[in-house]
Amino acid sequence: MQIVTRKVEGQPLTVSIEYPEYTESVKGLIKKIKGLDISFSAFADDGQLRIALADVFYIENVDRKVFLYTEKDVYRLNASMAEIEKIAKDSDLVRISRICIMNTSHLSGIRQLKNSHLEAMLDNGEKLIVSRKYLHDIKRRF
Repeated sequence: MQIVTRKVEGQPLTVSIEYPEYTESVKGLIKKIKGLDISFSAFADDGQLRIALADVFYIENVDRKVFLYTEKDVYRLNASMAEIEKIAKDSDLVRISRICIMNTSHLSGIRQLKNSHLEAMLDNGEKLIVSRKYLHDIKRRF
């Protein structure tokens, strides 16, 4: 692989990918680059801020309120789970249950549980349950 960079004044950041064959590696690279441009408007006690997709570990719906979890902090989102899925359609976010969307880039391991469930372990030590209904989606990613 060859990486070429150059500074261009007055132009937006542009990424060009040239490949001899469209492989899973190329597809994954494109997905990662697109994910760099996704962020969420979140609310904390001290106001509103933007959270980059790369900082999101998972998003959870609790009592009809949507929360975004980073490595150490929790923020409130004013969006539905369906809206979040639509925004981050081609990203590393994957639905793992009716109430939870996980960022697979922070996934450190998976283990099989009873009743055909999986336990997803994240980089920050959190453990999330992947329900049977969403097993196909998570297995397809890996």
